[in-house]
Amino acid sequence: MLRAIFIGPPGSGKSSIGKALSRELSTSFADTDALIVERTGQTIPEIFAKSGEPGFRAIERSVVLETLNSNIGVIALGGGAVLDQDVQAAIAESAAEVIFLRVGIGNALTRIGIKGDRPLVSSDPERQWSDIFALREPIYQRLATIEISSDNKKPYQVAHELKERMGRSHG
Repeated sequence: MLRAIFIGPPGSGKSSIGKALSRELSTSFADTDALIVERTGQTIPEIFAKSGEPGFRAIERSVVLETLNSNIGVIALGGGAVLDQDVQAAIAESAAEVIFLRVGIGNALTRIGIKGDRPLVSSDPERQWSDIFALREPIYQRLATIEISSDNKKPYQVAHELKERMGRSHG
């Protein structure tokens, strides 16, 4: 049974906090970016290089919609998955908590680093991250049932707080 869907910008901790929450809830976890890599046999930067952002988004849409309809307990979505209207509708129709992980740019940039594995924030990370967040923040806020900051916290700390908040709202 789907319990939680993580949304938020790059570097917010969706994968690490999602894994920690799945442990707290004793349920399964999936990261849709990892599923995309597994399904295609290509890294996300390779998909972007070969197919551009539209090609990546088409693959992402398919994987995300399929995963949202699975029996996985906690799902971490790629930061841009919410740009798709069908994905937004599927999230909105879900009975799961939709958790918007808020993060400040300083923490986000420290987490994503300059590894070059984030195609949309690789040439000018600070400006690109800010632009992406400005575009997506209203969508994250509209879809979220819980909003929480991951700034300066360990994944297990955020997961524990989320478990408590989820228990109060559904206990």
